[in-house]
Amino acid sequence: MAKRKILIAGASGLVGFAAVRHFAQLDDWEVTAVSRRLPRKIERANLVSVDLFDQQKCREVIGQMSDVTHVVYAAVSEQPGLLAGWRDPQQMQANLAMLQNFFDPLEAAAKNLQHVTLLQGTKAYGAHLGPIPIPARERAPRHQHANFYWLQEDYLRAKQAGKPWHFTILRPQAVIGEAIGGNLNLIPPIGVYGAIRREADLPLSFPGGAPSVFEMVDVDLLAKMMEWAAVTPACGNETFNSTNGDVASWDDLWPAVADALGMEVGPPEPMLLAEEMPKHQKEWAAIVKKYNLDAPTDLHAYVGESFYFADAYFAYGTKVGSGLVSRPMLVSTIKARQAGFHDCMDSKDMMYKWFRRFQELRLLPPVAR
Repeated sequence: MAKRKILIAGASGLVGFAAVRHFAQLDDWEVTAVSRRLPRKIERANLVSVDLFDQQKCREVIGQMSDVTHVVYAAVSEQPGLLAGWRDPQQMQANLAMLQNFFDPLEAAAKNLQHVTLLQGTKAYGAHLGPIPIPARERAPRHQHANFYWLQEDYLRAKQAGKPWHFTILRPQAVIGEAIGGNLNLIPPIGVYGAIRREADLPLSFPGGAPSVFEMVDVDLLAKMMEWAAVTPACGNETFNSTNGDVASWDDLWPAVADALGMEVGPPEPMLLAEEMPKHQKEWAAIVKKYNLDAPTDLHAYVGESFYFADAYFAYGTKVGSGLVSRPMLVSTIKARQAGFHDCMDSKDMMYKWFRRFQELRLLPPVAR
């Protein structure tokens, strides 16, 4: 059987990088990946630097990729401060333009295109605006708010009408994995917070608010789901939520996080990491030097906008008894299971996995036992 040829957009990001790693280890797939800044080299993957805002460059480079059969589109543009950008019409149009610049020349060239995977998230259910149904289901009517998800989805649906290729939309919740400089990954901001407190001989105090219940997904599990969606006919033009399959709360996870970082849990100390952590730039640079880390000394280069993401996921500002209690954010994965995807991951094991991975790569200090 001829190899499937997959093109992955957003290769330097959390999801795109995992997709490249996953498909590159499969014998029957040939991988090309594009991103503005290239990730570290991956065996059996062709990495190409392309800025998706550069329409002409996309035409020149992507317009030549006539043998592509499958696509994973994991590129996204975020604004400084992160959360405000989610409601910004300019940011929405920017993300639509990136997809158009990428896909217009590709579809014109790739005559044997079979499948496209597009990423959304729980903002599709309005999770960034207020409480969502419990659990949120894919079959619910589209949540009426402005979102680049809808712009991209409508564009792709219009492109697909009457064509032999199909698409699948995946909606992961709180993706956890290997990436630095990203905007939506909890491992770097927690790792920085923990490292700075450990060097100051302080315990790992939870910086957020009232307890909440939520879900996460291991990025490697999400990559497996992308492979499943790409080759499963039942996934054609369908949308699926993606989670580990369990639920989590910081009350339960925080001791495991502390243990993974070689620390003790301290009493809660609510703080906005996005405000407090940049004040410790010098301490982080000293930690990188002291432990000879293979990590940027510049905090923003390491964490991106993920301090803002962590503050949101830690429910900073919510208090039990004040009426400001974070509502559970849960989505149903029944549809994916009924369609045949059954892989799962224990979320506590996942946290250990990725902190250890960062320590092995010398992206975080080692744990002294």
